[in-house]
This record gives sequence, C-alpha cells and structure tokens, in this order.
Amino acid sequence: MNDPRDFVAHEAALLDERRLDDWLALFAEDGHYWVPLLGAAQADPFSHNSLAYEDRLLLQLRVDRLKNPRAHSQHPASHSQHVLQPSRIEEEAGDEVRLRTPFLYVEARGESQILLSGTARHQLVRTPSAPSGWAIRQKRIDLVNATRALPAIQLFI
Repeated sequence: MNDPRDFVAHEAALLDERRLDDWLALFAEDGHYWVPLLGAAQADPFSHNSLAYEDRLLLQLRVDRLKNPRAHSQHPASHSQHVLQPSRIEEEAGDEVRLRTPFLYVEARGESQILLSGTARHQLVRTPSAPSGWAIRQKRIDLVNATRALPAIQLFI
C-alpha cells in the first residue's frame, strides 16, 4: 500500500478486528504510542504527564495482557470500532510523512460502552521491508477534552 492514508485505515481495522499482533508489527523498532493528557496543547511526553506513552516493549506487554485468557479486565472481552474521517497529509520529508485523522472511537465491554473523539496524528517512515511499505514511528492521539475524568480504556485508540 503506497498511500499512507490507506495505511491509517488498515491500522484502525486491525485494532477493530483484535488482530493485535499484526497491529503491533506496524510499529518501527523505535516506535511510540502516545496519548497526551493535555491533548493537542501538550508539546511533548516529557514535560507533563500523559495518559499513555509506550514504546514497543510496553506495547508488547499490553498486547500480551489483552490476549491472556486470565486477564480479568477482558471477561467479557472488549471490542472497538474506529470511525475515521479521511486522513490528511500534513507534511512529507524524505522517507517520512505526518498525517492527521479525526476520529470517533467506541469501545464496548459487556453492557458498558464508551465514546471518545479526537485526532490521530501518525508519523510514518517508509520501510520497504514492511509488507505495507510503512512503519509507525509515532502514533499520537489528541483526545477532545482529554483532561476530563475518563473511564478505563482497555484497547488502543
């Protein structure tokens, strides 16, 4: 898939299908998943707390926990649905591209359901060895009203 906008849609579909190992494989070795506590106003993950700031190792641990049949938080299992607006390329430089994708995210578990909205910002690097041709260097999730009290989010936005 040459168009990075197709990559973003593919990534969301993997999450919604609970293909977590395939999703994790989309990340570059130096890739990060970041959900700033201050949303779009937060400049970096180091000067203020974040809801999540995970490298590949932490992402792998979380994926392993979600797949573990003894994970109490997954009885019943959580399911997600990403509703994406079209991705917009914000910047291209060499082998890197930055995209902006507004979204709605629904996560359901048992009788409960949460709805979140925000903007996903992907920093992708062209990776010829990857099946998709791209790898995630950083996925940043800027939630609308991120500073409010949020319920426990089990999966990945």
